[in-house]
Amino acid sequence: MRHFATLDAEQHQRLFLHPPRPLDLGAGRDELAVALGATLYCPATRERLAGDLLKLVGRGVLSAVACLEDSVPDDAVARAEEVLVRELAGLARTPAWAEGPPLMLFVRPRSPEQLLNVVERAGVGLDCLLGFVVPKFGGAGQPPPKEWLQAVQAASDRAGRRLWAMPVLESRDIAHLDTRHAALFAIREVLDAHRDVVLAVRTGATDLSAAYGLRRPRGQTVWDVRVVADVLGDVINVLGRADGTGYPITAPVWEHFSSGERVFRTSLSAGPFAEGAEELREQLIADDLDGLVRELVLDRVNGLQGKTVIHPSHVAVVHATSVVTHEDYSDASDVVAQSGGGAMASAYRNKMNEAGPHRAWAERVLLRAGAFGVAREDVSYAHLLQAQDEAWRTVRARRGTGS
Repeated sequence: MRHFATLDAEQHQRLFLHPPRPLDLGAGRDELAVALGATLYCPATRERLAGDLLKLVGRGVLSAVACLEDSVPDDAVARAEEVLVRELAGLARTPAWAEGPPLMLFVRPRSPEQLLNVVERAGVGLDCLLGFVVPKFGGAGQPPPKEWLQAVQAASDRAGRRLWAMPVLESRDIAHLDTRHAALFAIREVLDAHRDVVLAVRTGATDLSAAYGLRRPRGQTVWDVRVVADVLGDVINVLGRADGTGYPITAPVWEHFSSGERVFRTSLSAGPFAEGAEELREQLIADDLDGLVRELVLDRVNGLQGKTVIHPSHVAVVHATSVVTHEDYSDASDVVAQSGGGAMASAYRNKMNEAGPHRAWAERVLLRAGAFGVAREDVSYAHLLQAQDEAWRTVRARRGTGS
């Protein structure tokens, strides 16, 4: 399992200075968390969930969540559990899975009790799970955070291996200023007590926006919604510190599809789309994915990694922008090579690199480089997008011919 596995050898040679490394599911938390990339949510009611997940691998999906929570109507929960248990068992028996898990798969249950019920019923299908996404973690009226993490630990004991938890911070206790700080500090205390099962902290901008009756339009990023941006800033402040006490924090969902009608002009620069990629730029704009690109840049500037997505077309964009640029790799390598501190001009002669203040940033960049690779000096995210599009066209052509 590795990112950009759908690209052929020639494409890897042309695009990457250092290609992505294979992902070991037994790796440590930080290596796994940074490799999540675009995490695609699928309702557990999908009757062909196993087959759909395997097809998604052909579109570059490496992490997915089978959801039993918000995406499933209350009167369909029992049926969703049946479908999920059946499809997990089927997935575990597929040749693709027998050769090694092709993606990181999580389940999003409604309660600790449901989590344990699925684990008890999953049988061989439990082998397919890497962990669980915990909704509305720490919210008033919700199961206590400690109970969720104890349930994940019990599931790990049942599986005979570590299963991970990814709590989602999306409750009104976190959204509202008068309760936010106490809620975050309480959550941090629980997470610290169960640090060995916490893979990453996820953020739920949809529910956070709902606390104020808001929804960001497709032309704006989550960082333009001031009250939500303030919440994300506090989450990063309390739980994303780079002193060894923090956790990987993933970026909130991009929830928009193509609309065909725009209010604002695009801010997507034409520069990366030179040399025959102009059509790709126009398609991104037409599909409203230029807004996703802008939000991804702001996510990373603010210390978030990965992205929750709801459509396969979003995956390639997230992964293309996750590849480490040649310039960032050069800067990060120079910083970590300096053992005695000090400052130096970057190899690109456009900034100052300081070994002390920039070290934590550089280490994170190199961690991401292992998962997503390092682009060659003349390669932009547009080239990576174009290559993924070509690879997907090839996959579809093969399926069309039955191969």
